[in-house]
Amino acid sequence: MIQKIVILFLLLSGHLALAQESITGFTSETTKQQQVLEKAFEAKLNTDNLDEWMQKMAAEPHWVGTDYGRENAEWIQKKFKSWGYDAKIETYHILFPYPKIRLLKMTAPTTYTATLTAVPVEGDPYTSQGDALLPSYNAFSKDGDVEAELVFVNYGIPRDYEELEKLGIDVRGKIVIAKYQGSWRGIKPKLAAEKGAIGCIIYSDPQDDGYVRGDVYPEGAFKNKTGVQRGSVMDMPTYPGDVLTPGYGATKNAKRLDREEAPTITKIPVLPISYEDALPLLEALEGPVVPNAWKGGLPITYHVGPGPAKVHLKLEFDWQLTPAHNVIATMKGSEFPDQWVMRGNHHDAWVHGANDPISGMVALMEEARAIGELAKKGNKPKRTLVYCAWDAEEPGLIGSTEWVEDHKKELQQKVVAYINTDGNGRGFLGAGGSHSLQKMVSEVAGAVTDPQKGVSIKERRSAVNLVNGRKEDFELYALGSGSDYTPFIQHAGIASLNLGFGGENAGGEYHTIYDTYPHYIRFKDPGFQYGVALANTAGRITLRLANADLLPFDFQPWHTTVSGYLNEIMKSCTEMRKKVEKHNKMVDKNVYELVADPKKPFVRPEKKETIPYLDFTPLQNQLAALRYSTEKWSAVDISKLSADKRMKLNQKLMLAEQALTSEAGLPRRPWYKHQIYAPGFYTGYGVKTLPGVREAIEQENWKEAQEQIGLLAETLKRFQAHIDEMNSIR
Repeated sequence: MIQKIVILFLLLSGHLALAQESITGFTSETTKQQQVLEKAFEAKLNTDNLDEWMQKMAAEPHWVGTDYGRENAEWIQKKFKSWGYDAKIETYHILFPYPKIRLLKMTAPTTYTATLTAVPVEGDPYTSQGDALLPSYNAFSKDGDVEAELVFVNYGIPRDYEELEKLGIDVRGKIVIAKYQGSWRGIKPKLAAEKGAIGCIIYSDPQDDGYVRGDVYPEGAFKNKTGVQRGSVMDMPTYPGDVLTPGYGATKNAKRLDREEAPTITKIPVLPISYEDALPLLEALEGPVVPNAWKGGLPITYHVGPGPAKVHLKLEFDWQLTPAHNVIATMKGSEFPDQWVMRGNHHDAWVHGANDPISGMVALMEEARAIGELAKKGNKPKRTLVYCAWDAEEPGLIGSTEWVEDHKKELQQKVVAYINTDGNGRGFLGAGGSHSLQKMVSEVAGAVTDPQKGVSIKERRSAVNLVNGRKEDFELYALGSGSDYTPFIQHAGIASLNLGFGGENAGGEYHTIYDTYPHYIRFKDPGFQYGVALANTAGRITLRLANADLLPFDFQPWHTTVSGYLNEIMKSCTEMRKKVEKHNKMVDKNVYELVADPKKPFVRPEKKETIPYLDFTPLQNQLAALRYSTEKWSAVDISKLSADKRMKLNQKLMLAEQALTSEAGLPRRPWYKHQIYAPGFYTGYGVKTLPGVREAIEQENWKEAQEQIGLLAETLKRFQAHIDEMNSIR
């Protein structure tokens, strides 16, 4: 049935996107010129280049600090120079821990020593590179030597600890074992430490990315029993980047914190393991059977503990300053050299990184090559293009963060927007970012043809939205964290996008030794068709931002989206209040006693504190005023603007996103300046929109919530003044 709906939707939508009569930001005359340019750009994209470059870059492990990582950076630099760019390498010196000792042993009720080793697989020689492969570990775990009873905490997120509390189970003084998924991995040890645990183990359950999902590698794409996901557990919701230089670049002679003072290193030791190593530990647990929602795919009855399983965890790291090499390639604009359009993708990987990040990196390079060829033939972009290949993204967005912190003042004066990509695969367009760019991205998506279905990637995205019960309309998702856009939008206040294809490329190779070229071409994007689709999409966005007569920012979609965020928050307050009132009524009527388990001693619940009514009128009034301002801006007629007015307006448009930031930043994490989008304090990668207000409410800090409502209203007032100033110029 679903397939029939999709086919019908695609047939009704038409087979190919028709040429648009107008493009946001362009006059009728320049629209035609831009469409010709984009067609010429698209014609130059070649899948063979992506294939060749991936084989080269993913041939050896290349995490930050490796010789092969440096060689890749130097090779990328040479490529950009050959395409006509001024390319250089900017190096930062960052703290990076390499594992020296990794020991995990069950000491009771039986003994078992974890192997902590993934096995090579037949048909993939890259998995047989022995000592060249980075051992599986979690970067920015602290050193530690601990032994304690084990407790299973499901995904180790806040609601899981609420369930443990209901069961009367305390993790203080214990070692917790949590499943990957459910949140960003760094939240698991962060929350465990706050709850009093002394160690954390993270494993990949086969229900999430192993044999429950499909055949395991090499027969299929999913994680086999020995695969282990590496990854950083740095406390990035506090700040990303080098842990020793918060807020400023990690240059060679930068002043550094003592490692013991670095707030983003975990408070307890953390180790990732395979489901082969997890099975004996979980099998030895007793205590209550887990709630149904906690059950995984291993052939056991899952118990919570604590004990009788007892484990010994010992970790020691070599903490060294390591060079991180960012490649910065610039093509000077023909008319507006001090207005920069930036593109970025990281080049470092935990091991080979064919999918993450090389699939995105080779698409960026092919895009840059094609634009370079057009420039050599006289089609040079009007604005300056800056292409970036970041290093040290994997351990904590370090390369990009240090570069942004180091160049922040200049970037805030010159950057129009930053467009990020990362891993890429077969499927549907995923696009997130500043909602003022939504209209422009939607138009580009309507002009790019999906390589499998022959319809536009916008129509295909809309079709899958319809099938999944979401809004059919094309919308950007809000940016949390997890890739190199974070320092641009959330620290420097630069409008940003994050692009990639996926949805038909599921697997279990993420951050394992199995993320290799053979795995990628079999299961992720055979033929690199979606690599070219990514280059085509990001390239068109880059070219439109570079050549627009008036920068294509439209604030009506932004207003609609932010108004929706406020309505969500107000609704959640109402629901929280109703829930508390219902609980208190049940306590008053002794209902809990009636439904209590007769086999257990009854403890009467206490009444909960009534949730106060917050005054949201400052935000409601400000958004009402903003609606008028944004509608007025959307009616601007580019053809009636003089060159001088366009220049003045473009300068204002470049700075609009910065008006949504606050120099004070978010409570308890001032590095995050943006008041509309931020990673959640307890979600990590997951976004919290209107974060100051939303998180204060979620933490039931009502005084802070009211304060944040006032501060956000002031931010929106500044934003309105900025738009009104643009309206006065036109």
